[in-house]
Amino acid sequence: MSERQPITGRAFVSLAAALAAILATLSPAYANTYVAGSPVDASAGADPFAACTADNVAHQEAVLGSTLYPGAELEPRLTIDPTNPKNLAGEFQQDRWSDGSSRSLVATVSHDGGKSWSRVVVPGITQCSGGTYPRASDPWVSFAADGTLYAISDSVDFELSRTGILVSRSTTKGDSWSAPVALIADTYLGAFNDKESVTADPYSASRVYAAWDRFISPPSGRAADQGVFRSRVYAQETWFSRTTNGGVNWEPARAIYTPGIDAATVGNVINVLPSGELVNGFISSTVKPKPQTFTTKSAYVALIRSADKGASWSKIATVVASLDVNFAGPYDPDNGNPIRGGGLPDFTVDPNTGNLYAVWEDDAQVSGIDAIQFSQSSDGGLSWSAPVKINQTPTSIELPDQQAFTPTVKVASDGTVGVTYYDLRQNTAAAGLTADYWFVHCHGTCTTPSNWVESHVAGPFDEEQAAFAGGYFLGDYAGLVTNGTVFEALFGQAVSQAARNPSDVYFATLSARR
Repeated sequence: MSERQPITGRAFVSLAAALAAILATLSPAYANTYVAGSPVDASAGADPFAACTADNVAHQEAVLGSTLYPGAELEPRLTIDPTNPKNLAGEFQQDRWSDGSSRSLVATVSHDGGKSWSRVVVPGITQCSGGTYPRASDPWVSFAADGTLYAISDSVDFELSRTGILVSRSTTKGDSWSAPVALIADTYLGAFNDKESVTADPYSASRVYAAWDRFISPPSGRAADQGVFRSRVYAQETWFSRTTNGGVNWEPARAIYTPGIDAATVGNVINVLPSGELVNGFISSTVKPKPQTFTTKSAYVALIRSADKGASWSKIATVVASLDVNFAGPYDPDNGNPIRGGGLPDFTVDPNTGNLYAVWEDDAQVSGIDAIQFSQSSDGGLSWSAPVKINQTPTSIELPDQQAFTPTVKVASDGTVGVTYYDLRQNTAAAGLTADYWFVHCHGTCTTPSNWVESHVAGPFDEEQAAFAGGYFLGDYAGLVTNGTVFEALFGQAVSQAARNPSDVYFATLSARR
């Protein structure tokens, strides 16, 4: 065996130059760290509905027993203009109610890549924005291939049991909006529409897809969202509508997936594969109603597919992963109160490879402690990898402080997969619930947990300052887009109830450190 020879000065310079040349060819995503820019408040400013009287807040509080949280801005979704990535548009709930929905939805728009933001009230979706419904929920936005912007709303009237899925359209990148179009407007006491999303086809400016769940049961004499507690039978189907002419008109809404009796879908999100095939992912569960309660029998992350742009859909869902039916979701370790983490999945597709990625929260590793789960498919969603935990929350801290929730996923132009989420790692026994926002990324074999690397995005903040709506609530989901290899996030942070500002919506960029 030959002896190791010393490296001469000239050889070392040559070696260093060779290494530099190799590193220069590598994508920045191979760097170990993504660095977050300083968060920008994308919802800053006076409450646009402070002077609104059209929805009669006092009447809703008296009749429904609701609590309003003025100044609560939360649950944002984000989209980026494919014709000009400096144009970003988000939408969020403004002034959250304790028992569901908000006074209306507000768009937040940037034309300088997220450095500054302006708010635009989306017109006609609630009484405070010139419409007929008292409340709206579940904001979602999507830029079409030609730069036309679409927004969708779940507009509701709990007192009269009216629910509608309304689509709005902007040809000015979000600075102004058309009157909304109702895809469905239910007045039947046993019907309720929920958790809608809108997806513009990235390969066809004329095609836009909307999906949501529609709960239906025999009339219970109460608002439909309470019907599951009073009816002996119900169904919660996936409903769908599309436009094929750029929003000029929309096809009649219809059911595209029926999970069965006493079964449900929720969190429907459509992605478009490079082949043009549509994949709609959701949570599917079987829930048996009982008087004033229910028992979950089974739950899955699942999807259905369409090979003809939504004209027809597969009748049998593909299961991505099973969920723990006893998992109650995240909670405050200090007082046991629930955290409204969402429990919804998120999906994205790599437009270069067609790989599909799914994230969700579940307690697969430690019972009762939610973690961020990840799975991927390389065959268009026909088969999926075994789920792995990807959040990097330390396991050396107290178990309740290891909770992580509300994941959002996107893939960058070089194939880097990025996921944002909240966790409680900095929480202590002191007053308040300390939470932070995090980002993990992977480039390569993402089914290996050790290949995920984390970066801090924002926080700490006190989650207990957020509106309490079925738990401390910043949203059932958040926003994330990519601009080349840069990730751009839109998310909620709790601020101060004492200052009548329970939460704001913030924007941050995540760039790979070379």
